[in-house]
Amino acid sequence: MKKLSIALSAIGLALVATSSLAATPEEAMNKAGCMACHAKDKKLVGPAFKDIAAKYKGDKSAPAKLTEKVRKGGSGVWGPIPMPPHGSDKINDDDLKGAVDSILKS
Repeated sequence: MKKLSIALSAIGLALVATSSLAATPEEAMNKAGCMACHAKDKKLVGPAFKDIAAKYKGDKSAPAKLTEKVRKGGSGVWGPIPMPPHGSDKINDDDLKGAVDSILKS
């Protein structure tokens, strides 16, 4: 019985650990604060995700460019308002990859 209890506890911990990694792109973007400045289909402070997707359509280097832009921040591409950098403390690499892929499919 004790072995079963230990096994179930281990499974429970594994599920908790993987559930935080299995965030949808939308959940990851909400948690990271992306949605404070961006929306799927309209310009807020930053460009709409559909406009980003249109700008980078067919650009094979877009995922790397956008990932770097999110990590380093910057300004001038979409107007004068700068986007602050978003480090891995705000959005981890896997969630960022999912978010960028989702944006490019908008």
